Amino acid sequence: MQTRIVKQWTTQTLPPNWFKPQQTDQKATEQLDKTVKEIVNQVHKTGDKALIEFAEKFDKVKLTPQALRVSTEEIKKAYNKVTQQQIDALQFIKQRVETYQKQQLQPENQTDIDGITIKTVLYPLESVGCYVPGGQAAYPSTVVMTVVPANVAGVKRIVVCSPSDAEGNVNALVLVASDLCGVTEIYKIGGAQAIAALAYGTQTIKPVRKIVGPGSKYVTAAKVLVSTDVAIDMPAGPSEVLILADETADPRLVAFDMVSQAEHGVDSVAGLITTSKQFAEAVQENLAAITVSTERGEKISESLKKYGFIITCSSIEEMVELSNKFSPEHLEVMIKNAKDFSEKLIAGLILIGPYSPVPLSDYASGTNHVLPTGTFAQSFSALSVFDFSRRVSIVECSKTGLEKTKKYVKILTDAENLPNHYKAIDARFK
Repeated sequence: MQTRIVKQWTTQTLPPNWFKPQQTDQKATEQLDKTVKEIVNQVHKTGDKALIEFAEKFDKVKLTPQALRVSTEEIKKAYNKVTQQQIDALQFIKQRVETYQKQQLQPENQTDIDGITIKTVLYPLESVGCYVPGGQAAYPSTVVMTVVPANVAGVKRIVVCSPSDAEGNVNALVLVASDLCGVTEIYKIGGAQAIAALAYGTQTIKPVRKIVGPGSKYVTAAKVLVSTDVAIDMPAGPSEVLILADETADPRLVAFDMVSQAEHGVDSVAGLITTSKQFAEAVQENLAAITVSTERGEKISESLKKYGFIITCSSIEEMVELSNKFSPEHLEVMIKNAKDFSEKLIAGLILIGPYSPVPLSDYASGTNHVLPTGTFAQSFSALSVFDFSRRVSIVECSKTGLEKTKKYVKILTDAENLPNHYKAIDARFK
């Protein structure tokens, strides 16, 4: 057998905190927090001046205050740098996401209870900031995933921040996607400084009500830091996939799916939980063979060796228990009667069967690829139209309806020593 690419455990040999593979040592975490805090504070203090300094330091580009915002002319030129096929693909995934998000919005609903009418309505946020990662790669699909739900919700001001290259240009496909999806402002800034600018504003950039979108550990740390002052979507970190598979699955397909996630970067997590030791070994062999011959194989191999794992369990129930402890961003289920177990599983997104790989959800299923990571799927959901809306209840009560509540309000206001609460109701009957 070829050299093992990922760590292999059984339930008896699982190390502590195996489900927190992204944990770093305390010293590194403290240094990260210190660095991000310094960046955020500098942007908050000096605005555009700090953004220009950090752009030169991190992106190796010299910008002027006037060049921070992408111009209409730059967007027009971007269309000449991309192909019609790429534009068609962006339009395709935009339509898929838009259709799914519109279906999630329910009409205004009303409840009548003994003379009390309660209507719940959705109001769009006034403004949002969408962070789109750049640097080693560009992600126009992230524009679609963050901007389209905001547009469907009715947000009027949608701001995109994405780092430029050394010539001061934002990726052409990112600009085209932003234009197609209805972005109102685009700025050439990235990293923690972009999050700070969106949160507190600068001379050029007005602050927003909420910040969404994935990013590096610096972006995530900055979002958490500013969340005391502005809303954020979730503390999304490096990408994750966990695959549940038994002997009926194809080990070659499982290996390809693990490789596709490891391709995101050396801090990405790709794991398999199976009931078959023989299947686990077959996946190992396929991983070794694929990483030797595939593009970016060295980086993929590094990621798999660092954060990849395979766990062999004795039963499906044990697989479900371990999977829920991990609570992955993406969960692929390739076992017999997979649908029977899907409602028992906890994940940011659940993909059933051999023809539902993660790349489908990344681009073409209509679901969102901005998902909770690092076990946060236990308490957060995928980015959606609801993240860009405020739910408000409107209550109207008749005199008869209010009278029916008096007795119970009196009991509870007495118990909580709030007599004037009751008097405000009783006064309406005197």
